[in-house]
Amino acid sequence: MSNILTTLSERRTTGQKSLALLIDPDKVEDQKDLIHLLNLAKECYVDFIFVGGSLITQSNLGKIIHTIKQQCTIPTVLFPGSNMHVDLSADAILFLSLISGRNPEFLIGQHVVAAPILKNSGIEILPTGYMLVNSDITSAVSYMSNTSPIPPDKYSVAACTAMAGEMLGLKLIFMDAGSGTKTAITPKMISHVKRSISIPLIVGGGIDTANKAKLSLEAGADMIVIGNAAEKNPNLVIEVSEKIYDFNKSLNIH
Repeated sequence: MSNILTTLSERRTTGQKSLALLIDPDKVEDQKDLIHLLNLAKECYVDFIFVGGSLITQSNLGKIIHTIKQQCTIPTVLFPGSNMHVDLSADAILFLSLISGRNPEFLIGQHVVAAPILKNSGIEILPTGYMLVNSDITSAVSYMSNTSPIPPDKYSVAACTAMAGEMLGLKLIFMDAGSGTKTAITPKMISHVKRSISIPLIVGGGIDTANKAKLSLEAGADMIVIGNAAEKNPNLVIEVSEKIYDFNKSLNIH
């Protein structure tokens, strides 16, 4: 399997877009539904499967990753809410530093505990600057991390935060409006952040229509993450993947 970070960096250079499907272990109630979603992901050429959430109350993380590995070869990436949300059978982990907040526990504290386990695991580490952007609801991650998100109209704050993250050596920036929100991050916010960095930009939260995905891609998102909306409407995976396919096809890369 190719190095995920290298793949994302190369795609950013060529302008290609990626799609990640986020699976929250707490929302997996039926194995058949999970397998159906994974089959859909294969058919739609989903690039990555993220697994995780802000608060995981079930003990099924390992089982879910095992099922993913059985059903497909799509790279599985941990999206942890804490250092307890780690399963070393995954291909990679978003090593998230919550740079939009000022809680040291989520800037570096949790990482110190997880680092020695991850160091010897062979799992690919994806150093990621995680930025919460305000939405229409108080997100679970904002509540659990005890941090305030960046206001949706503070474009310079978001851009400078992402810029600082890159200068600190982080390799990805992930802007998230929060799971379940109806309000996606605005194209203007995405474009401001995109122009301020030279590393891949991931955007998630509130992308519940193909048009919102299209606007986010056009604004500069290198990867779109859909999760809660796909669980409610699996056809969204098809619709968004078609937008990404059309976008990538238009690049005429040889």
